[in-house]
Amino acid sequence: MATTTRQRPQAIMLTPAAERRVADLMARAPEGAIGVKLSTPRRGCSGLAYSVDYVTAADPMDERIETPGGSFFVDGGSVLYLIGSTMDWVEDDFTAGFVFANPNAKGACGCGESFTV
Repeated sequence: MATTTRQRPQAIMLTPAAERRVADLMARAPEGAIGVKLSTPRRGCSGLAYSVDYVTAADPMDERIETPGGSFFVDGGSVLYLIGSTMDWVEDDFTAGFVFANPNAKGACGCGESFTV
């Protein structure tokens, strides 16, 4: 009997607008940057926050997602908090930024800075 291996889904899905923003960031990246990385450091009044930064070296524990504009990494320690999430880029007259739809978040602070799982 043959065993089939099911491909693991990505930890997070990027919308086309988020992929365009990653491409824009990589086009203006500092020298040595190999991609953009999402992590969830502890901060804010709810406990965890979303942080997007340039990365200069691949960590084997991180999940790597190839986008049309470059590599997008998800911090290995943050994957469990992000499974099933969608990352979007939203701009309007007053603000611009990444927006996350995270089914794992059980609550968020009033200012939207942080979330809890």
